[in-house]
Amino acid sequence: MKMAGYEAAHFLWSAEGGVATITLNRPEKKNPLTFESYAELRDTFRRLNDAEDVDAVIVTGAGGNFCSGGDVHEIIGPLTKMNMGGLLDFTRMTGDLVKAMRACRQPVIAAIDGVCAGAGAAIAMAADMRLGTEASKTAFLFTRVGLAGCDMGACAILPRLIGQGRASELLFTGRSMSGAEGERWGFFNRLCAPEELQVEAEKLARQLAAGPNFAHGMTKAMLNREWDMGLDAAIDAEAQAQAICMQTQDFRRAFEAFAARCKPVFEGN
Repeated sequence: MKMAGYEAAHFLWSAEGGVATITLNRPEKKNPLTFESYAELRDTFRRLNDAEDVDAVIVTGAGGNFCSGGDVHEIIGPLTKMNMGGLLDFTRMTGDLVKAMRACRQPVIAAIDGVCAGAGAAIAMAADMRLGTEASKTAFLFTRVGLAGCDMGACAILPRLIGQGRASELLFTGRSMSGAEGERWGFFNRLCAPEELQVEAEKLARQLAAGPNFAHGMTKAMLNREWDMGLDAAIDAEAQAQAICMQTQDFRRAFEAFAARCKPVFEGN
């Protein structure tokens, strides 16, 4: 399946040279999510897992902000009037977005400037890598609206990124984490100048898209799978995964390129 010609209804989409870019595009409101955009993001990441022409994904926001979370009037208001069944359908849908991001084979890079709050922070958290700026303000603000911090996998994923104590502070208080703090704590892989953020994200994405893409998919799968394994089981699983990768033509291409003293050209098989 190819996705170069995909047309998104609730965000901007582009795909070129193996890199797809998803841009949340409601800059006048700092790019909040709606029921429809949640569902389309979930479905898009599910489709990406089978996309032959996309090998890395960037998620970003328009207008100097990443995402302000769920739209107050289009999501929060209606949620206060739903019964338990409707609420559970919604919370499962938002969780399914994170599952789809983690399950797609491509490395996902979040390029984050300005406001990154609520569900926006959860989407950033679910990415494989995060680039930020000094102006980034990341807040898991669920407790500030009377909800628990355990939203969209935050209590499972965030401690693995920044540690249990730091995650607990952010999830209990709902306070904003600055860009510098996020880099120091390990939430951001690195900070960029705002005007260079998209350029740096694209540079990293192109580097990843150049392969070896089968091996990248295996790396992502094992990073997910080994969360629930003991060390012995993880080592055994990695032995099997690496043996599979050693059967690929990309492994042979790398050896032949090394022997010829040139750079390998990977093809993802």
